[in-house]
Formats: sequence, C-alpha cells, structure tokens
Amino acid sequence: MSDNGSPGEFGPLSLHVPEPAVRPGGSPDFSNVEIDEAGAIRRPEVDANPEDIRDLAFSIIRVLNRDGEAVGPWAGLLTDAQLIEGLRHMMLLRTFDARMQIAQRQGKTSFYMQHLGEEAVSCAFRKALSPGDMNFPTYRQAGLLIADDYPMVEMMCQIYSNERDPLKGRQLPIMYSSKEHGFFSISGNLATQYIQAVGWAMASAIKQDNKIAAAWIGDGSTAESDFHASLVFASTYKAPVVLNIVNNQWAISTFQGIARGGSGTFAARGLGFGIPALRVDGNDYLAVYAVAKWATERARRNLGPTLIEYVTYRAGAHSTSDDPSAYRPKTESDAWPLGDPVIRLKNHLIGRGVWTDDRHKQTEAEILDTVVAAQKEAESFGTLHAGGKPSARDMFEGVYEEMPPHLRRQRQQAGV
Repeated sequence: MSDNGSPGEFGPLSLHVPEPAVRPGGSPDFSNVEIDEAGAIRRPEVDANPEDIRDLAFSIIRVLNRDGEAVGPWAGLLTDAQLIEGLRHMMLLRTFDARMQIAQRQGKTSFYMQHLGEEAVSCAFRKALSPGDMNFPTYRQAGLLIADDYPMVEMMCQIYSNERDPLKGRQLPIMYSSKEHGFFSISGNLATQYIQAVGWAMASAIKQDNKIAAAWIGDGSTAESDFHASLVFASTYKAPVVLNIVNNQWAISTFQGIARGGSGTFAARGLGFGIPALRVDGNDYLAVYAVAKWATERARRNLGPTLIEYVTYRAGAHSTSDDPSAYRPKTESDAWPLGDPVIRLKNHLIGRGVWTDDRHKQTEAEILDTVVAAQKEAESFGTLHAGGKPSARDMFEGVYEEMPPHLRRQRQQAGV
C-alpha cells in the first residue's frame, strides 16, 4: 500500500485567484507596499556578484526623504542645473499629456495615453544613456523623447496622423519611432519589445560596438512568455541591456497581483536567471537616475544585464478608452505613499535654494505657452477629421528596398 494516502484524505482542491486589497467604493490600501527609509539601501559596486545583492530585489532604493533632502549612497550624482532641467522635462511631459488628452476628447485624435505620476521614470532614465543607445519602449515612455529634445510638433503630428506624421499614418497614435533619438518603433503587441531589445544588445556585442539597449515593459505584461524568454537569452549571453519593469500597480483594469504571482516583487523575477535585480522609487527623479546610471555602466563594462523595477503609480486612466473608477477607488491616487514626482523634485530644489514657488508657476506658464504653440503648428497640418492626411501612396513605400511586382500592381490599381 502506498504511504502517500488516498486522494480523499486531503479534501477537494481549490484554485487560488488573487484578489486586490480594495475595490471601487472602498478605502485605498497600500499597506502591502513596504517603503524603505530614504538613503537606507546600500550602493554596491557596479561589478557586484548578483548572488551578493539579492536583497536589493526586495527593498526600494530612495534618495529623497520626506523633507525633500537627498540622502544616502545613491545621492550626489546630479548638479542643480541638471535637476532643474529634469524638473522642466517632467513638467513639459505633464503639460503635453494634458493638452493631448483634451485634443482626444475634442475628436482631434482617436487615442491617447497619459504618463501622469510616472514622469520621473523615463525622463530620468534618458539622461543616463549615451548617443546611439537604443530604447525599446512601451506606450508610456514618451519622456525618453521629451528629455532628448525630440520636436513636440512631430510627436503631435504623429498623434494626429496628419500630412506631417513622420510615420505616415501607419501607427496608432503615441506609437512613436526615432532612430536618431534611440527610440525603437513601438509595437502594440505586449512584450515583443523585450526580446527585440535583448537581440539588439546581443548584436551590438557581436559587432564589438559600444552601444547598449534598454528594454521597457509594464508590470502586467511580465506575464507574457516573451518576457521570460528575454531573461533566458539576456542571462545566457550576458547581453548589454537594462531590463526595465515599470510597476505602476495596475495593468488595464487588472491589479498587479495577477502578473506578479508568488514572486513577491517583480524584480525578484531576475534572481532565478542570475540577473542582478534592483527596485527603485519610481517617483524619485534622483533615485531613478542613480540606479539607471549603475545599470548602464554595468552593461557598458560588459558585465551583462540588470533588471530594474520602478515602483510608481498610474495616476490617470490606462488610456482614453479606460475608466479606472470601475476597478479602483477614486481617491487611490491621493493615497499613493511615494507622492508626486514633480512636486518632490520641486520641493528638493526649493530646499536647496535654487528654485521657488514663483519660479515654478512662471515655468508652468512658459511651458504651457510652448506646448500650445506647438499644438497650433501641428494642427495646421491637419487632425484626425480635418486638414491634410498622409497619402495612400505612402502605404506602399518604405516596406521593401525595391518594390516587388505585386505591390507595384496594387499601387497602380489604387491609382496612387
């Protein structure tokens, strides 16, 4: 007789389905987010052995404390001038978002996605890169372009799909592309950019180049198989890539527990692949930059990949097609314990005596004027339902180096 017992001894099995801590109408609850004191987390050497820094996958690296002071071993990497520039970039992205959100509601474009509350992640990360490095972003990293001075008019023309759209109307609004600015074409298919980033980084290493890649993904998309395949290849071949996970607490209408599973943190996913993994306060511009600089240096020194989880919060809707009040409390954004990235950096600069409330208000007004002027220029070339459109001929161009006969015939039949 088997010592394992009969199935009936243990009772029926039950399926575990993770549930969010709170539903719409309830009180916001972030008790599960364990926040370390600013400056408390050690900064290891760039060439640290992944096994020796496993604890960093379960803590949160922070630089700005509650008083707006920069403290600890990750502080002191940026000058006041660089921080002021970073604040302006975040303010510009936020204003850009607000204007494009209104434009969508006015029917000038079909779709838009905001970055509200997440501005520090992409804006700060961009400053840790070098010319020629390549980002493989999702749809919520426009700060990579804003912080690299990509023309706002071109971004808006892409959103409006007008005659000046650099992508000729071929992409959904906000799916930008710019080789010059290290911004690989966005794909609407979840997680595909992760394996592309690792492959690009491997190719750079094969060519013995000095360019690195940065992969981007949201917390929900880490449930896709491409995410795990990417980690296998990045780990095996020590690809010069930074693997970024933006944990903004929510996928579209789905809380993070579904994708996270039992790993505790998203950063912990890297540990099973032997990849050094860190978690950082994604609403702390200084901390994001410091961790990004650590990871990019590691890649550049041929030490392999690093996985970074940015702990942040999606304050707005997932997109203009989403109503977050259907799945989370309306006041949850106000309760988020890591605050607002713009306000936190603003308070830090005021504390250092290099910024003031009056200067901040003046800058807000100047940025609004700049964005409105860019919007008027972009709209002069057309919007979704008015003005110039890309030519139908464009759909046949730029696909093949030499157009094959069947496409030539189709173009002739279309009369374009």
